Amino acid sequence: MTTGTVLDGRRRESLARMIAECAVEPARADWARAVCGVCVDAVTGVDGAALTLRSGARTQEVLGASGPWAAVLEELQYTLGEGPGVEAFATGDPVLVADVRTSQARWPGFAGSGTTAGVGAVFAFPLRAGGIGVGTLDLYRRRPGGLSADALADAAVLADLTTIALLQHTERSGENGLRGVISYEDVNMATGMLAAQLRIDLEDASARLRAHAFATDRSVLDVAGDVLARRIPLDRLTG
Repeated sequence: MTTGTVLDGRRRESLARMIAECAVEPARADWARAVCGVCVDAVTGVDGAALTLRSGARTQEVLGASGPWAAVLEELQYTLGEGPGVEAFATGDPVLVADVRTSQARWPGFAGSGTTAGVGAVFAFPLRAGGIGVGTLDLYRRRPGGLSADALADAAVLADLTTIALLQHTERSGENGLRGVISYEDVNMATGMLAAQLRIDLEDASARLRAHAFATDRSVLDVAGDVLARRIPLDRLTG
């Protein structure tokens, strides 16, 4: 066994202990927030992290974030329906973006809005259990620039460890531990209401909610709340 292999093994054990220590948090949102904090502390060059459950382009729940900035960026990806996390979940492969400003063709909305929100680089890792995607671990950096090979290795290991810990935490906490810090249940309800009243499919209804949110520089969660409260006339969401 080479020295490098020993060091790699020790590093993984160290990261595993850090994630395991988060298990003392009783609530899943607190646990997820603690995991995100570990990622920011452990991965050199990372300024924020978010842990998100995903089951499709329109369905996600932010379980935890290292702080408000990371939570805003995660919500921004949901509102726009695009970004590194969305792509990482869809493809099952890590999406590493060293300079968000250069991704205009890839994600027109996120490249501009993300840069405005202060993100320079994003590193999104899919969380997979038995070949099935369950979410993503998104790491954010304020300045453009890639991560070192060691930092990327740490991030990949943390994504694997987080997937295992997430499944274990869910088994222990049951249904009461399923709610995150940002739930999009209202968005799903508003999408269904809009689809029924305008007699359109759910994909079209979702696209209209997102388009209105983007045009008015608001989150889709806020727009959904207005739709449910009937503060937005439906004719403003048509076309």
